[in-house]
Amino acid sequence: MALLGYARVSTRDQDPRRQVDELTAAGCVRVWVDHGVSGTVVSRPELDALLGYARDGDTLVVTELSRLGRTVRQLVALVDDLGRRGVGVRSLTQAIDTTPGQGGGIGVLLLSIFAALAELEREVLIERTRSGLEAARARGRIPGRPPVVDTERLAAARVLVDQGQSVVSVAKTLGVGRSSLYRAIERERSQSANAGTAR
Repeated sequence: MALLGYARVSTRDQDPRRQVDELTAAGCVRVWVDHGVSGTVVSRPELDALLGYARDGDTLVVTELSRLGRTVRQLVALVDDLGRRGVGVRSLTQAIDTTPGQGGGIGVLLLSIFAALAELEREVLIERTRSGLEAARARGRIPGRPPVVDTERLAAARVLVDQGQSVVSVAKTLGVGRSSLYRAIERERSQSANAGTAR
């Protein structure tokens, strides 16, 4: 019967040490760390390794539930699978523990409630964003960031490319990303082609 820690950060520039320190302080004998792995990804190498290592009576410990998954379905499926194997799940931040003998049934119920609330909050945020975009379009505004390659830069790029310069050197000259310039040129070409077809 051991406490097994799991830490995860979504991007390479994030530091997982805070999570590792908290898990160690909570008594974890070993901590697995997924570095630069999104919570939406189904396969997380270190979590998979931990799940393969865990035995009946062990408890998987995380600083917060979002380290294990981003959706209700992910969390509940993982906790159910571990529960069938006799492995509990403990979240330090949410104070949830599904370990048998540690209020496991209540822990599973609380986990489901917290996860459902998190998903509801996400759906409300998506709906607000969608409504805001529709309202902006109705007022004649184009939502989103302004294009990196504006019409003046695109015109200058066209002249330089027509003179024989490569798109890479033109992008450096104009101070824009190569891929952004490629996309702008392709977008302009497809718009010209569509306009020609419409005639």
